[in-house]
Amino acid sequence: MIARFLGYIGCTVREGLAGLGFAIRSFLSILRVSPGAFRRPGLISEQIHFIGNYSLVIIAVSGLFVGMVLGLQGYYTLNQYGAEQMLGQVVALSLVRELGPVVTALLFAGRAGTSLTAQIGLMKAGEQLSAMEMMAINPVQRVLAPRFWAGVIAMPVLATVFSAVGVMGGYLVGVKLIGVDEGSFWAQMQSGVDVRADVLNGVIKSFIFGIAVTFTALFQGYQAQPTPEDVSRATTRTVVIASLLVWGLNFVMTALMFNK
Repeated sequence: MIARFLGYIGCTVREGLAGLGFAIRSFLSILRVSPGAFRRPGLISEQIHFIGNYSLVIIAVSGLFVGMVLGLQGYYTLNQYGAEQMLGQVVALSLVRELGPVVTALLFAGRAGTSLTAQIGLMKAGEQLSAMEMMAINPVQRVLAPRFWAGVIAMPVLATVFSAVGVMGGYLVGVKLIGVDEGSFWAQMQSGVDVRADVLNGVIKSFIFGIAVTFTALFQGYQAQPTPEDVSRATTRTVVIASLLVWGLNFVMTALMFNK
Protein backbone atom coordinates (compact mmCIF):
# COMPACT_ATOMS: atom_id res chain seq x y z
CA MET A 1 0.00 0.00 0.00
CA ILE A 2 2.75 2.45 0.97
CA ALA A 3 4.86 1.42 -2.02
CA ARG A 4 1.92 1.98 -4.37
CA PHE A 5 1.27 5.41 -2.84
CA LEU A 6 4.93 6.42 -3.16
CA GLY A 7 4.95 5.13 -6.74
CA TYR A 8 1.89 7.26 -7.53
CA ILE A 9 3.57 10.34 -6.05
CA GLY A 10 6.76 9.65 -8.00
CA CYS A 11 4.86 9.17 -11.25
CA THR A 12 2.93 12.40 -10.71
CA VAL A 13 6.09 14.37 -9.97
CA ARG A 14 7.88 12.89 -12.97
CA GLU A 15 5.00 13.71 -15.31
CA GLY A 16 4.79 17.21 -13.87
CA LEU A 17 8.49 17.84 -14.41
CA ALA A 18 8.30 16.43 -17.93
CA GLY A 19 5.35 18.71 -18.73
CA LEU A 20 7.15 21.71 -17.27
CA GLY A 21 10.24 20.98 -19.31
CA PHE A 22 8.21 20.60 -22.49
CA ALA A 23 6.40 23.89 -21.76
CA ILE A 24 9.74 25.69 -21.31
CA ARG A 25 11.02 24.21 -24.56
CA SER A 26 7.84 25.32 -26.36
CA PHE A 27 8.20 28.83 -24.94
CA LEU A 28 11.79 29.03 -26.14
CA SER A 29 10.76 27.80 -29.59
CA ILE A 30 8.20 30.63 -29.83
CA LEU A 31 10.88 33.14 -28.88
CA ARG A 32 13.28 31.62 -31.42
CA VAL A 33 10.88 32.06 -34.36
CA SER A 34 9.57 35.47 -33.21
CA PRO A 35 11.89 37.50 -35.52
CA GLY A 36 10.24 35.82 -38.48
CA ALA A 37 6.80 36.74 -37.12
CA PHE A 38 7.82 40.38 -36.69
CA ARG A 39 8.80 40.50 -40.36
CA ARG A 40 5.08 40.16 -41.10
CA PRO A 41 3.51 42.77 -38.79
CA GLY A 42 0.13 42.37 -40.46
CA LEU A 43 -0.30 39.00 -38.77
CA ILE A 44 0.39 40.50 -35.35
CA SER A 45 -1.86 43.54 -35.89
CA GLU A 46 -4.68 41.26 -37.02
CA GLN A 47 -4.39 39.22 -33.85
CA ILE A 48 -4.17 42.36 -31.70
CA HIS A 49 -7.52 43.38 -33.18
CA PHE A 50 -8.96 39.93 -32.54
CA ILE A 51 -7.65 39.70 -28.97
CA GLY A 52 -7.77 43.32 -27.82
CA ASN A 53 -10.73 44.81 -29.60
CA TYR A 54 -13.09 41.98 -28.73
CA SER A 55 -12.01 42.13 -25.07
CA LEU A 56 -12.28 45.91 -24.80
CA VAL A 57 -15.97 46.12 -23.90
CA ILE A 58 -15.88 43.68 -20.99
CA ILE A 59 -12.64 45.25 -19.71
CA ALA A 60 -14.07 48.79 -19.82
CA VAL A 61 -17.41 47.88 -18.24
CA SER A 62 -15.72 45.83 -15.50
CA GLY A 63 -13.27 48.66 -14.81
CA LEU A 64 -16.11 51.16 -14.47
CA PHE A 65 -17.99 49.09 -11.90
CA VAL A 66 -14.84 48.12 -10.00
CA GLY A 67 -13.95 51.81 -9.73
CA MET A 68 -17.45 52.67 -8.54
CA VAL A 69 -17.32 49.97 -5.87
CA LEU A 70 -13.88 51.19 -4.79
CA GLY A 71 -15.28 54.72 -4.52
CA LEU A 72 -18.13 53.58 -2.30
CA GLN A 73 -16.15 51.27 -0.05
CA GLY A 74 -13.20 53.64 0.14
CA TYR A 75 -15.41 56.55 1.16
CA TYR A 76 -17.21 54.57 3.86
CA THR A 77 -13.88 53.40 5.31
CA LEU A 78 -12.04 56.72 5.09
CA ASN A 79 -15.01 58.64 6.45
CA GLN A 80 -14.65 56.82 9.77
CA TYR A 81 -11.25 58.48 10.21
CA GLY A 82 -12.13 61.84 8.66
CA ALA A 83 -9.86 61.17 5.69
CA GLU A 84 -12.39 61.07 2.85
CA GLN A 85 -10.27 63.61 0.93
CA MET A 86 -7.79 60.76 0.33
CA LEU A 87 -10.36 58.89 -1.75
CA GLY A 88 -8.73 59.75 -5.07
CA GLN A 89 -5.34 58.42 -4.00
CA VAL A 90 -6.84 55.22 -2.59
CA VAL A 91 -8.83 54.50 -5.75
CA ALA A 92 -5.91 55.24 -8.08
CA LEU A 93 -3.33 53.21 -6.15
CA SER A 94 -5.69 50.24 -5.77
CA LEU A 95 -6.37 50.19 -9.49
CA VAL A 96 -2.90 50.93 -10.82
CA ARG A 97 -1.01 48.64 -8.46
CA GLU A 98 -3.28 45.65 -8.05
CA LEU A 99 -6.80 45.53 -9.41
CA GLY A 100 -6.03 46.87 -12.87
CA PRO A 101 -3.41 44.30 -13.92
CA VAL A 102 -4.89 41.37 -11.96
CA VAL A 103 -8.57 41.71 -12.91
CA THR A 104 -7.63 42.49 -16.51
CA ALA A 105 -5.50 39.35 -16.67
CA LEU A 106 -8.32 37.21 -15.24
CA LEU A 107 -10.85 38.66 -17.67
CA PHE A 108 -8.34 38.27 -20.49
CA ALA A 109 -7.86 34.61 -19.60
CA GLY A 110 -11.61 34.01 -19.60
CA ARG A 111 -12.34 35.95 -22.78
CA ALA A 112 -9.33 35.88 -25.10
CA GLY A 113 -7.46 32.93 -23.57
CA THR A 114 -10.26 30.45 -24.11
CA SER A 115 -10.76 31.77 -27.65
CA LEU A 116 -7.08 31.22 -28.46
CA THR A 117 -7.12 27.71 -26.98
CA ALA A 118 -10.25 26.74 -28.88
CA GLN A 119 -8.92 28.27 -32.09
CA ILE A 120 -5.61 26.42 -31.96
CA GLY A 121 -7.29 23.21 -30.85
CA LEU A 122 -9.79 23.30 -33.70
CA MET A 123 -7.02 24.06 -36.19
CA LYS A 124 -5.22 20.99 -34.92
CA ALA A 125 -8.40 18.90 -35.04
CA GLY A 126 -9.01 20.04 -38.62
CA GLU A 127 -5.40 19.10 -39.52
CA GLN A 128 -4.65 22.65 -40.63
CA LEU A 129 -1.41 22.67 -38.65
CA SER A 130 -0.38 19.37 -40.21
CA ALA A 131 -1.15 20.78 -43.65
CA MET A 132 1.15 23.74 -42.93
CA GLU A 133 3.95 21.35 -42.01
CA MET A 134 3.37 19.44 -45.25
CA MET A 135 3.81 22.74 -47.16
CA ALA A 136 7.07 23.48 -45.28
CA ILE A 137 5.42 26.25 -43.24
CA ASN A 138 6.38 26.36 -39.58
CA PRO A 139 3.06 26.50 -37.67
CA VAL A 140 4.79 27.88 -34.57
CA GLN A 141 6.05 30.87 -36.54
CA ARG A 142 2.92 31.32 -38.65
CA VAL A 143 0.22 30.63 -36.04
CA LEU A 144 1.53 30.69 -32.48
CA ALA A 145 4.12 33.49 -32.48
CA PRO A 146 1.80 36.24 -33.86
CA ARG A 147 -0.90 35.35 -31.36
CA PHE A 148 1.61 35.24 -28.52
CA TRP A 149 3.00 38.71 -29.17
CA ALA A 150 -0.46 40.10 -29.84
CA GLY A 151 -1.55 38.99 -26.37
CA VAL A 152 1.61 40.38 -24.79
CA ILE A 153 1.06 43.76 -26.48
CA ALA A 154 -2.69 43.90 -25.84
CA MET A 155 -2.56 43.10 -22.12
CA PRO A 156 -0.84 46.33 -20.92
CA VAL A 157 -3.15 48.40 -23.13
CA LEU A 158 -6.24 46.71 -21.73
CA ALA A 159 -4.96 47.08 -18.16
CA THR A 160 -4.41 50.80 -18.79
CA VAL A 161 -7.96 51.14 -20.08
CA PHE A 162 -9.27 49.26 -17.05
CA SER A 163 -7.42 51.52 -14.61
CA ALA A 164 -8.40 54.73 -16.42
CA VAL A 165 -12.07 53.80 -16.60
CA GLY A 166 -11.95 52.64 -12.98
CA VAL A 167 -10.62 56.02 -11.86
CA MET A 168 -13.48 57.69 -13.70
CA GLY A 169 -15.92 55.34 -11.97
CA GLY A 170 -14.47 56.27 -8.58
CA TYR A 171 -14.72 59.94 -9.54
CA LEU A 172 -18.38 59.63 -10.52
CA VAL A 173 -19.31 57.94 -7.24
CA GLY A 174 -17.02 59.86 -4.90
CA VAL A 175 -17.34 63.36 -6.33
CA LYS A 176 -20.60 63.48 -8.26
CA LEU A 177 -22.69 61.09 -6.16
CA ILE A 178 -21.34 61.39 -2.60
CA GLY A 179 -19.94 64.91 -2.74
CA VAL A 180 -16.21 64.62 -2.05
CA ASP A 181 -14.36 67.81 -2.96
CA GLU A 182 -13.28 67.54 -6.59
CA GLY A 183 -10.05 69.50 -6.11
CA SER A 184 -8.96 67.32 -3.20
CA PHE A 185 -9.84 64.17 -5.14
CA TRP A 186 -7.52 64.99 -8.04
CA ALA A 187 -4.84 66.74 -5.97
CA GLN A 188 -4.39 63.80 -3.59
CA MET A 189 -4.28 61.43 -6.54
CA GLN A 190 -1.64 63.52 -8.30
CA SER A 191 0.55 63.84 -5.21
CA GLY A 192 0.19 60.24 -4.02
CA VAL A 193 0.66 58.31 -7.28
CA ASP A 194 4.22 58.08 -8.59
CA VAL A 195 4.71 57.36 -12.28
CA ARG A 196 7.75 55.12 -11.89
CA ALA A 197 6.96 53.40 -8.59
CA ASP A 198 3.25 52.84 -9.22
CA VAL A 199 2.23 53.25 -12.86
CA LEU A 200 5.35 51.69 -14.40
CA ASN A 201 5.28 48.74 -12.00
CA GLY A 202 1.63 48.18 -12.89
CA VAL A 203 2.53 48.13 -16.58
CA ILE A 204 5.33 45.64 -15.89
CA LYS A 205 2.86 43.46 -14.00
CA SER A 206 0.40 43.46 -16.89
CA PHE A 207 3.22 42.68 -19.34
CA ILE A 208 4.26 39.61 -17.31
CA PHE A 209 0.63 38.55 -16.97
CA GLY A 210 0.23 38.87 -20.74
CA ILE A 211 3.16 36.50 -21.30
CA ALA A 212 1.84 33.97 -18.78
CA VAL A 213 -1.81 33.98 -19.87
CA THR A 214 -1.20 34.04 -23.62
CA PHE A 215 1.42 31.30 -23.55
CA THR A 216 -0.79 29.13 -21.34
CA ALA A 217 -3.68 29.49 -23.78
CA LEU A 218 -1.54 28.69 -26.83
CA PHE A 219 0.25 25.79 -25.14
CA GLN A 220 -2.97 24.15 -23.99
CA GLY A 221 -4.51 24.50 -27.43
CA TYR A 222 -1.41 23.21 -29.21
CA GLN A 223 -1.09 20.21 -26.88
CA ALA A 224 -4.78 19.26 -26.97
CA GLN A 225 -5.75 16.04 -28.65
CA PRO A 226 -7.63 16.59 -31.94
CA THR A 227 -11.01 15.69 -30.47
CA PRO A 228 -13.89 17.96 -29.42
CA GLU A 229 -13.81 16.58 -25.87
CA ASP A 230 -10.14 17.30 -25.30
CA VAL A 231 -10.38 20.74 -26.88
CA SER A 232 -13.18 21.63 -24.46
CA ARG A 233 -11.11 20.34 -21.53
CA ALA A 234 -8.14 22.38 -22.78
CA THR A 235 -10.19 25.59 -22.62
CA THR A 236 -11.07 24.79 -19.01
CA ARG A 237 -7.43 24.06 -18.17
CA THR A 238 -6.46 27.38 -19.72
CA VAL A 239 -8.69 29.38 -17.37
CA VAL A 240 -7.65 27.41 -14.28
CA ILE A 241 -3.90 27.39 -14.92
CA ALA A 242 -3.79 31.00 -16.12
CA SER A 243 -5.75 32.21 -13.09
CA LEU A 244 -3.43 30.40 -10.68
CA LEU A 245 -0.38 31.76 -12.50
CA VAL A 246 -1.75 35.30 -12.29
CA TRP A 247 -2.35 35.08 -8.54
CA GLY A 248 1.04 33.49 -7.87
CA LEU A 249 2.98 35.93 -10.05
CA ASN A 250 1.05 38.83 -8.55
CA PHE A 251 2.18 37.88 -5.05
CA VAL A 252 5.81 37.53 -6.11
CA MET A 253 5.92 40.79 -8.07
CA THR A 254 4.08 42.72 -5.35
CA ALA A 255 6.60 41.51 -2.78
CA LEU A 256 9.47 42.59 -5.02
CA MET A 257 8.07 45.90 -6.28
CA PHE A 258 6.26 47.41 -3.30
CA ASN A 259 8.42 46.31 -0.38
CA LYS A 260 9.35 49.83 0.74
